[in-house]
Formats: sequence, structure tokens, C-alpha cells
Amino acid sequence: MRPPRALGARVGLGVTGALVLAALLAPVLSPTSPEAIDLARELTPPGPGHPLGAGENGVDLLTHVLYGARLSLGVAFFTVALSAAVGTLLGGLAGYVGGPLDELLMRLTDVLLAFPGLLLALFLTAVMGPSLPHVVLALSATGWTGYARLARAQVLTLRGREYVQAARALGASDARILWHHLLPNAAGPLVVQATSALPGTLLAESSLSFLGLGAPPGTPSWGALVDQGTQYLLVAPHVALFPGLVLALAVLGFHLLGDAVRDALDPRASHHR
Repeated sequence: MRPPRALGARVGLGVTGALVLAALLAPVLSPTSPEAIDLARELTPPGPGHPLGAGENGVDLLTHVLYGARLSLGVAFFTVALSAAVGTLLGGLAGYVGGPLDELLMRLTDVLLAFPGLLLALFLTAVMGPSLPHVVLALSATGWTGYARLARAQVLTLRGREYVQAARALGASDARILWHHLLPNAAGPLVVQATSALPGTLLAESSLSFLGLGAPPGTPSWGALVDQGTQYLLVAPHVALFPGLVLALAVLGFHLLGDAVRDALDPRASHHR
């Protein structure tokens, strides 16, 4: 049976809050430096000195999980923020201006939506090379399309409202009407979209890092840690287990948080679930 929505919201908020706090406090909470190695204890299981065990070259796994949270969560947040900003601006312009601009932008979104997002991100990162800015750009290349379509639909619905007509009658420019009247009133669904996109973006970043196309080699990342641990599943399963569990916990937390935000900002949707 599905847990009550209030409980799911508390769990989601608690999990995501704890992960974000742990990422911010990684230098304080980490037992060692992320560059420190301990060859004598390579692949040792959890114990004194290494609470989650040691990985390849004896690196402390807890330290790398904490610093990996900084990278993975940071990339996810920046990607969603960039996608939302670009998509909202382009979609709002398309819906407000209409005509050839609307047709051009919507056909562009249709073309990009025809490509599987992760495959396009794989292609772009393979061409540009592994780096964090390239990962953000690659994931945003198709991520903005959903926000554009949603922003366009909201602006089309709102642009005929009385307050918009009143602002236009008072001499407000099109840019002011769009920026101060239409987009703020369309923010609710867009916030829901952004919150719901976080777990998928987190998984996509981890997938790229798992394949060696995300963070540069040697940079702590959840996906890269899981990839490293697959080599030692039979002798040191903890190397892949703990980063994988933290990643799964983060995805679950963001899913629950996204459901809570949707219920709070769109009560009608919650009644139909």
C-alpha cells in the first residue's frame, strides 16, 4: 500500500535535505582528503579508519561518496536550472509572439524530442570530451524542450486574461508583460516540472560517469565509483554497493519530493492519482 502523501513528503524532504547538507559539508565530514591513498588497505571492507571501506588504491570510500554527492547533485541542479531557464524563455516567447517564431521553435523541439535524450548526451560528450561543463550542456541539449512546451502552453492560456489586457492598455511593453505578468503566473507547473526532472537528470549524469563520459578520470562521482566497483564485485562488493545505494536513495528522495511539490502546487492533479 502506498504511504500517505504527507509521510512521503517528509521522507523526500529529509533524504534530499540530508544529502545536500552532506554534500555541502563534505570537507568537514570526510575522514580523509579525496586525493589520499592507503595502499596497505586497498579494497578492505568497512572498519576503523574507513567507515564504508576502502576502494581502489586504498581511497576512503566515504570520502569519495561525500565528494561524489557534491559533483552529482551539483551537475543535476545546474542542468535542471539551465534547461528550465532556456526552455521557459523560448517557450514563453513562442507562445506570446506566435506566428513563424512559434512554428520554428516548436518544430525544433519536435526534432530534438525525436532523439533519445541519453543517446544524444552520450554522442555530445563523446565529441566534446569528458568534463563537467560538457555534461551539463549535453544533458541540457534536450532537457529544455519539455519546459519550452509547457511554458508555451501556459502563456497561450494566460495571454488573454484581463490583467494582461489591462497591462497592455496601460502601455506596458511586450517584454514587461511576458516577464512580469505571464511567466510568474506560469511558474507553478514549471517548478513541478523542474523538481520532477531532478531524479532523471541525476541518473543520466551517473550513467555518463559510469561509461567514462562524465566527470574527468579521478574525480569522485557516484557513477564513476559504481563503474570502478564492478571490477571487484566478487572480492570487494562494498566498492560498488555503497555508491549505488546512495544514488538509489537520492533518486527515491527526489521522486518523493517531486510528488510533494506537485501535490502542493497542483492539488487537482493529486486528486486524480
